[in-house]
Amino acid sequence: MTGMSRTTDRRQFLATAALGGATIVGASMLDGLDGQPALASTQASLDPAIVSSAFAEGRVGAIQHSMLHVAGPWGETHRIQLTNATTVWKPHPTAAQTIEVGDGLYARGVLMPDGSMTADAVWVNIVDLECTLRSIGTARLDLAHDQHVLVGRLVPGISTVAYQGGPPTTDLSELRIGQPVRVLGTWRPADDQIDVAQMFVGH
Repeated sequence: MTGMSRTTDRRQFLATAALGGATIVGASMLDGLDGQPALASTQASLDPAIVSSAFAEGRVGAIQHSMLHVAGPWGETHRIQLTNATTVWKPHPTAAQTIEVGDGLYARGVLMPDGSMTADAVWVNIVDLECTLRSIGTARLDLAHDQHVLVGRLVPGISTVAYQGGPPTTDLSELRIGQPVRVLGTWRPADDQIDVAQMFVGH
């Protein structure tokens, strides 16, 4: 399988997992989110003796204490060990205890001799959506994405918008119904809604 087809298959798998068309994104796609020093180097490792990090992705099938059992996009399984040093983004820094069965994730860490991975960073349910605004409320947005209608939840202190390549702002007054908008946020598997982290208009 070529690198390009592996990338396509991965995106198709994660698209099916989330919203039937959204893409759960990994470290390389999150440069639009603010305040994430874990993304400063996607090759950083827990162990300086390790030349490059290992990566894993998929959906959480079981959680045993601090070990995540994750089903990958090609039928493989991963055992991902969380430690006190693991940074968890959902999409802002949060506790490992917020990870739930059914979550989609992308993890970076170090492979252990037993085949498990000790993670230094885990990104959970981060999605990247190209949408059209259907309605704008004080606490939510209705979004059209492909053939799906989605609810975007506006999170106080978290949700921002960048207009025409400008800096992110919490001022949503320039949003208009019918506008195309790129949405980065957190998919909520329980109700298929999105907690909005950042939007981009005119990008």
